[in-house]
Amino acid sequence: MKLLVRNLARNTTEEELRSLFAVHGTLQSCTIVMDKETGESKGFAFVEMPKVGEAKVAIKTLNGMDVDGSKIRVKKAEETAKKADSDDAE
Repeated sequence: MKLLVRNLARNTTEEELRSLFAVHGTLQSCTIVMDKETGESKGFAFVEMPKVGEAKVAIKTLNGMDVDGSKIRVKKAEETAKKADSDDAE
């Protein structure tokens, strides 16, 4: 399951994020989205966890948690590309 992590402090690292989520299960990937021009964090990230049950526990536990002074928001990432493809098929 792909998760969207929002409201990250600009100084939060991928390593810190990995540590937070790894407690809840296996991570497939963890990517903080960076600004191409400045190289700084845009304040959100995507975390992929292959086991849905573990991902749901991570959402429940980490959503609203204070990380580096920011209250993060964690939810299932919307898969807009897949939705658009299925809409075209109808």
